[in-house]
Amino acid sequence: MHLNPYGEYAVLMAASLANDWPQTRSGIEQRTREFGMTMAFRDAPDDHLRVRAVVDEWLRIVDADDHAERARLLNRMMAESAAHPYLTDHDGEGWHLHYREPDDALPLVLRAVISVGTSLHLVGRGMHRLGRCAADPCTNVVVDVTRNGRQRYCSVRCANRDGVRRHRARASTPS
Repeated sequence: MHLNPYGEYAVLMAASLANDWPQTRSGIEQRTREFGMTMAFRDAPDDHLRVRAVVDEWLRIVDADDHAERARLLNRMMAESAAHPYLTDHDGEGWHLHYREPDDALPLVLRAVISVGTSLHLVGRGMHRLGRCAADPCTNVVVDVTRNGRQRYCSVRCANRDGVRRHRARASTPS
């Protein structure tokens, strides 16, 4: 048996959905596959909109003003979505824990996975390890998975663009 604490992959998947919203339900499901989820999801006609609501709720956590508010929002999201942990052996993954009801639809599964995963990521790495890209005007979510805990940009492109902007600002300032 292995412990599947969601953690990093779940918070990275949430950021991926927030930063590049799929146009269809099948696009959302494909994104879950890209981040390692293997289970089949029950189809419902409003899944696309309901998953968008989950992502929007999660973005309020990303944008929380302080750690206490972030924790409060996460606690509420987990309380409203996560179930008692249970053992499962689906899709040949081996025995592991799930934190949601066994037959939940896609939006409910993602709400539980994202809220528990984000919580595990933040308590394991630091409550500051989630935010927005520091390169203006980019608003992408940044999940800090670096060793030193100082990731500020969503991509190398944004980091380089911001570095050039700062360099030009210094060069144009008279000495």
